[in-house]
Amino acid sequence: MSGATGGTAPRTTPRHRVVITGLGVVTSIGTGVDAFADGLRAGRSGAKPIGAFDTTGFAYSNACEITDFDPGAWLRDMAAEELGRAAQFAVAGSRMAVADAGLTEDDVRARRTLVSVGTTDGESRDLDHLIGLQVAEGEDRLDATVARRVWPGRLSAGIVRELGLEDVETVTVPTACAAGNYAVGSGYDAISSGDVEMALCGGADALCRKTFTGFYRLGTIAPDVCRPFDADRQGILTGEGAGILLMESLESALDRGARIYAEVLGYGLSCDASHPVAPDRDSIARCITAAHRNAGIEARDVDFISAHGTGTKANDVTEVGAIRQVFGDELPRTVSIKSMIGHTMGAASALAAAACSLALREGFIPPTINHRTTDPECAVDCVPNKAVEARLRVVQNNGLAFGGNNAVLMLGHWDANTADNLPADAAAAA
Repeated sequence: MSGATGGTAPRTTPRHRVVITGLGVVTSIGTGVDAFADGLRAGRSGAKPIGAFDTTGFAYSNACEITDFDPGAWLRDMAAEELGRAAQFAVAGSRMAVADAGLTEDDVRARRTLVSVGTTDGESRDLDHLIGLQVAEGEDRLDATVARRVWPGRLSAGIVRELGLEDVETVTVPTACAAGNYAVGSGYDAISSGDVEMALCGGADALCRKTFTGFYRLGTIAPDVCRPFDADRQGILTGEGAGILLMESLESALDRGARIYAEVLGYGLSCDASHPVAPDRDSIARCITAAHRNAGIEARDVDFISAHGTGTKANDVTEVGAIRQVFGDELPRTVSIKSMIGHTMGAASALAAAACSLALREGFIPPTINHRTTDPECAVDCVPNKAVEARLRVVQNNGLAFGGNNAVLMLGHWDANTADNLPADAAAAA
């Protein structure tokens, strides 16, 4: 991936500008673009008691679980039992994104395509099941069908099989909670360089006992709801879902008269590896600066930030400190949709990118819900509890992960009536 990292020179103009023309989302506040957008505007909460696994022995057990997902509604050529839940989410999101872009499967098959899906857990939900069987009944009782689907590569390979793609590059990105932005960045590189014509990129993860228990033992699971930036925040709620973005060149989108949600302006990456779980302020700041440089913008151009915003004590203070290091005292509005959909792990920054794309096109900033009192140590305008209307030009989407993996994505508004949005050849055609 060629996204900017700390110390790199400003970007050169890419061969092709890259735009987002289709969105596929599976979340606890709504599946599909319209339901998701409605949920964001309404400040809907996906929090509920966990039903995916037995929570006996835990003092509290809320999560943002999806309870109305039917894989049979989206799978045409594969049996649902061939795929784990995360791969089912990814395939459903891809089908939605293709349809939302006004394309058919044949249209996508006819183009050189990249499929890139980020994840934290892969199919750990299935691994939980297999380990439970092994402990309770022995290795000879393991379910072969479930065992075959635990390979994380199936999150992207499942999309390829279900859509029947042949001229395709397939990648599963395992950079944990920043993986969605990494995947979108890989799509940006591939399209802008001319390596592919189209990309289906994003992230997917399913609720699982392993991850819930890990965060619980770290003392970072909230007892009721997630309250990013709040003085009374107590941690995350785990979540699940998928966000898949269909991306193509601006020329391609204009040629076929596609609706454009947003332009991908660039991205930045950093990996400090300074601590297994604690975020590093300076590394995050370098990542933000690299993203601005790669996108060819200044900090003052950013209209709002979709923060990683987990609602833990450490993340929110450190992330806001890094933002302040780059932006100074005048911070743009900074929100966290994890307050609504929970922490969806590898899907988190991809779903946030979808939310940012909707915000840019529809002219609103989603709220940070469950908010009562802003913590002075991470004082931002988090758009508390109610969405606001806003004319947006540039949006920043932060994705931060354990191990110091950081990815910041920059998106811009695209307006067919504004000549400076077009390269010279496209402007002439328009």
